[in-house]
Amino acid sequence: MEVAPENWIDVGGKFGHQFQQVAEQVPMVCHGLSLNIGGPAPLDEAFLHKVKQFLEDFNVRIYSEHLTYCADNAHLYDLMPIPFTEEAVTYVSERIQQVQDILGQQIAMENASYYAAPGKEMEEIEFINAVLTKSDCLLHIDINNIYVNSINHQYDAEAFMKQLPAERIAYAHIAGHYVEEEDLRIDTHGTDVIDPVWLLLDKAYQHFGVFPTLLERDFNIPPLSELLQQVKTIKQYQQKHIASQHDLKRQQV
Repeated sequence: MEVAPENWIDVGGKFGHQFQQVAEQVPMVCHGLSLNIGGPAPLDEAFLHKVKQFLEDFNVRIYSEHLTYCADNAHLYDLMPIPFTEEAVTYVSERIQQVQDILGQQIAMENASYYAAPGKEMEEIEFINAVLTKSDCLLHIDINNIYVNSINHQYDAEAFMKQLPAERIAYAHIAGHYVEEEDLRIDTHGTDVIDPVWLLLDKAYQHFGVFPTLLERDFNIPPLSELLQQVKTIKQYQQKHIASQHDLKRQQV
């Protein structure tokens, strides 16, 4: 299960008790919404100490966030693109290191969807890889975001994906999106996953090996049986590649 820690920190009573019960039964990860890693405002250290306690209290395995910014003096309630520049690489990496020092663990940064690239000096893939290396953080790979960006910014999704570092992948998201125009996709998490995104996940498992994968659905929630069918599809792809990897190892022996 994945939760936004902002929605559960300091929650007590009935809901806090129910959350504790769930955390004891299933693996829990956190995907934050307000870290503001690329923003101009100082990091909220008081919030980060609350996150640290939350991760410890509920044995949360991974804390991930978006490689974006979302606030200055107040929240923008959207995830804005960080300029792809060397200056931004240094700035963001230092802030990620500060977060990791406070939490006492690596965090995972998600490759974000974006619709403009202001001040661009390098390619998106160069920016992501530079931040991962300089900050020594993990990667939260979002398969749908790669596909959406590949349409919106006209690049090859599979070629882009294969340039990401396998050793840094913590876990993945897969989701649906909205077709605004033939050359414009909007990352909504409000529809079913489409075939080209499933295919890209298949290619990712083939290239990197199998990694934990979470189905994102934020609204237009279908019946649970339909959601579970998509989760089953993820498991089928995983089992396919686990089996093929075992076969390859047997052949090598």
